[in-house]
Amino acid sequence: MDDTRPAAAAAPPAGADGAAGGGHDAATGRPASVLRPVRAGNGFEEALEQVLQLLRLGLVPPGERLPSERELSQHLRISRVTLREVLKVLQDQNLVESRRGRYGGTFVLPRTATPDGSDELRRRIAAVDVEDTLRFREVLEAGAAGLCAEGLAADGELRLRGALDATQGARLEDYRRQDTLLHLTLTELSGSRTLAAQYAGVRATLNELLDCIPLLVRNLEHSQQQHTAVVEAVLDRDADAAREMMREHCGGTAALLRGFLA
Repeated sequence: MDDTRPAAAAAPPAGADGAAGGGHDAATGRPASVLRPVRAGNGFEEALEQVLQLLRLGLVPPGERLPSERELSQHLRISRVTLREVLKVLQDQNLVESRRGRYGGTFVLPRTATPDGSDELRRRIAAVDVEDTLRFREVLEAGAAGLCAEGLAADGELRLRGALDATQGARLEDYRRQDTLLHLTLTELSGSRTLAAQYAGVRATLNELLDCIPLLVRNLEHSQQQHTAVVEAVLDRDADAAREMMREHCGGTAALLRGFLA
């Protein structure tokens, strides 16, 4: 992306910062007012959630430029590398485009059509309390991770390691299935049949929503790191760390869904 700004003497085109045609000051204007520092654990997912919200709220109209990379990274407290990964997702979803040159930057595209899957996603959530589902999922999974860390038989360790290995070697098109199996294995090993049964129902609902949003390689890589951290905490018998890492992992999924549903 090109953060270069026009010289003071030059007259910027409509839509550039300071333009008479409705440009905004990203440091003080409304777009910046909805951005907040993201937590370290889910920086990519939470940053994507916030920028998607910025677009869907219409705070940067079609044809206008987003705040510069420098401004966005400062407001969100993320690196420019992470920010560029976020902007790449938005470009892939035809929500923004990158322009180079003197008046370059990232510009919002007209929303002539919704991204693939969004209509189906909204149909599916019509009868679902998404926030309740996400909260219940977090409670169940954090609890299961803690229970597993407090006592896991040798055969349980082998099952858990095997499920984790399967996600690491999964093809992109098979990743979500292997991811589901890993989480189901963790809840089954908790020792509570009721917890495992409840989680299976929640996961089915969650997968219907996840199937309607794009698979993002950056998110999958991050999820895999979190999976590994959860499993390691369980195998180290560190229940507090297992619960905390699982909460963080669930938070990343929640941030993605909220971002695409905003």
